[in-house]
Amino acid sequence: MSCGARLAPFDIEELREITSYDELSLDTVGDRKTALFLIMSDTDPTFNFLISLVYTQLFNLLCEKADDVYGGRLPVHVRCLIDEMANIGQIPNLEKLIATIRSREISACLVLQAQSQLKSIYKDNCDTIIGNCDSHIFLGGIEPTTLKELSAQLGKETIDTFNTGESRGKEVSHSLNYQKLGKELMSQDELSVMDGSKCILQLRGVRPFFSRKYDITKHPNYQFTADADEKNTFNIEKFLDHRLKLRPDDSYDVVEAD
Repeated sequence: MSCGARLAPFDIEELREITSYDELSLDTVGDRKTALFLIMSDTDPTFNFLISLVYTQLFNLLCEKADDVYGGRLPVHVRCLIDEMANIGQIPNLEKLIATIRSREISACLVLQAQSQLKSIYKDNCDTIIGNCDSHIFLGGIEPTTLKELSAQLGKETIDTFNTGESRGKEVSHSLNYQKLGKELMSQDELSVMDGSKCILQLRGVRPFFSRKYDITKHPNYQFTADADEKNTFNIEKFLDHRLKLRPDDSYDVVEAD
């Protein structure tokens, strides 16, 4: 019964057609510079498992090829930008893969709205996944768990305080007391109202950076994006239309088949 439930999606004709052949050649991604886009609905989770399947196959094939063909490291670094990771389903054994793929010139950038999303999917393995990420960038948010853990990771700073006192009696006396205290570098309430144009970057081995976000409109290739010009909008339907279109000057052979 469990096997039948798991294989039920393959009863859909369109899904069987997609998975009946392979044109991705995932094992060649690390051989040369390649751009592979995996586009899936972020509101309908029906086919989320396909994305998880692709990532699992990609990591396994590239690790095997790195070991068997290239002596442990791929010639071209493979970077996986996994946007809206919480909406693509669970990638099996991610807590083990993310710890091993780095040595093969493969990296994964996990993009989440809140850290609690990762915990809801990977449960106890969440801390293992986070621990194997050498860099963390906080773009802003108000989720309590994320703010609490980030505030603790940022650590504390030393501040000087002084108190004054005055006693009145027969004679007036004054007192001044200096103290050194530890204060959170950024408290949870400060993080929750952080300016939207700022971000916090944490790199392994160095203190965190409080920096301004990069203005994408200043990038030299911004002119080629759809935001700069609607003519650059990618038409996925046109791209997937592989039907042969003959031109008047094309030559071709006609073969009669019984």
